[in-house]
Amino acid sequence: MQLEPFEQSFLKQVTTGHLAPLRERIEALAPCEAAIELGDCITIRTQNKLDYEPLARSLMPWRKGPFQIDDLLIDSEWQSFIKYNLLAPHLDITGQSVLDVGCNNGYYLFRMLEKNPASLTGIDPSPLFYLQFRLMEHFMRSQIAYRMIGVQHLSEWGQQFDTVLCLGVLYHRRDPIETLRQLAAALKPGGELILDTFMIDGEGAYSLTPKARYSKIPNIWFIPTIEALRVWLERTGFEAVRVLEIKPTDASEQRKTDWIAGQSLEDFLDPDDSQKTVEGYPAPKRLYISARRKDGRRV
Repeated sequence: MQLEPFEQSFLKQVTTGHLAPLRERIEALAPCEAAIELGDCITIRTQNKLDYEPLARSLMPWRKGPFQIDDLLIDSEWQSFIKYNLLAPHLDITGQSVLDVGCNNGYYLFRMLEKNPASLTGIDPSPLFYLQFRLMEHFMRSQIAYRMIGVQHLSEWGQQFDTVLCLGVLYHRRDPIETLRQLAAALKPGGELILDTFMIDGEGAYSLTPKARYSKIPNIWFIPTIEALRVWLERTGFEAVRVLEIKPTDASEQRKTDWIAGQSLEDFLDPDDSQKTVEGYPAPKRLYISARRKDGRRV
């Protein structure tokens, strides 16, 4: 697995510059015993009862969670347990090798520990999310493999994984077809992809391409109909495509908290019509899909 050149370029961001002191503070934390509860809020009960809030605050914004360390609640922007609880009945991963693409701070990886997979790997090039993961892993001691790389590097690994999760990533990619090919290339033949992405309603195989921003997000490129996503998947080496859920995003799942210090869903929607974004597009709706990599198919 020759990923070192790619990874080193990302790791430099946490070993030099303004983030290096945060990494050093995390690495300097004294070892402690902790009791872990893998519920909707991942809860850590330590024996030393130290004040971890200044360090956790320095790692803002916290997008995924929530987490609790003793009496400190890290109230993340996303109530990520809503998505996890939706997907959990479909995650048959006991004894399986699992990859989470765009894993953020590892919330979903930590939750999947309860299903006893053979291995858990997460990839995300964001240095801030990596440091958030390192803080939680100090207590969790999960042995999850976190690699600071992007989806574009997956072809270097070959067919390694039984299950690949790609949650909230596809619409950020300029070339969704190539991204799906990369996801297929990481799966063993017959392996399963669990995907969630924005969607638009419609009967045909077409997609929305925002003129500039979608819901104030600049890097949103293609928002497909269900049929368009099905075609994309089938043309990139997948079969047995199943719709698991369709769910509009609402304020019970994504909202502003004092752990993000910025805008959230309420600022992204038309103040006079919550069914539209501020740009006039249909409001965010998520499509959850399962698909299998075809046996023997080159991708």
